[in-house]
Amino acid sequence: MNQTRHTLNELLVGLFNYILYIEERNIKQKGVVLSMNDVHILESIQKASDNSMSHIARRCMITQGTLTTNVAKLIKKGYVIKYKDDEDKRISRLKITDKALDVLAIHDEFHKEMIDKALKDLHLEDNEVLNTSLENILAYFREEYSIKPDLKEKNVE
Repeated sequence: MNQTRHTLNELLVGLFNYILYIEERNIKQKGVVLSMNDVHILESIQKASDNSMSHIARRCMITQGTLTTNVAKLIKKGYVIKYKDDEDKRISRLKITDKALDVLAIHDEFHKEMIDKALKDLHLEDNEVLNTSLENILAYFREEYSIKPDLKEKNVE
């Protein structure tokens, strides 16, 4: 069982680190001057059914203070617009700009190419056991760490 623990840890940590590294390298090569953290914040704003600051912070699994700091930089760079809710002025809402849409198109293309290549090279679509196992791992993390998907939100690929 000790070997299984070690292997699972290596797989999860390794996959996360490789994807993040390759993803960041790819967007830099395409001329994007943002960090992956910034890109993922833009993606969260785009896909969220509730664009309030508090919801986006929860979705990104960061504090509101951290989000406030990051959003201020994204506003200054022209990627995000922050505005007050029409009905409740205490609520700040976020909207991405066309400039952010260009970055997200590059990011989405990276994910599409990564998944297409994995499916082609590794024949993952044929491996129902692996797919079920990966779905179970994701469900476990969502449940264990209270990362509940918003049913109204678009699926992240």
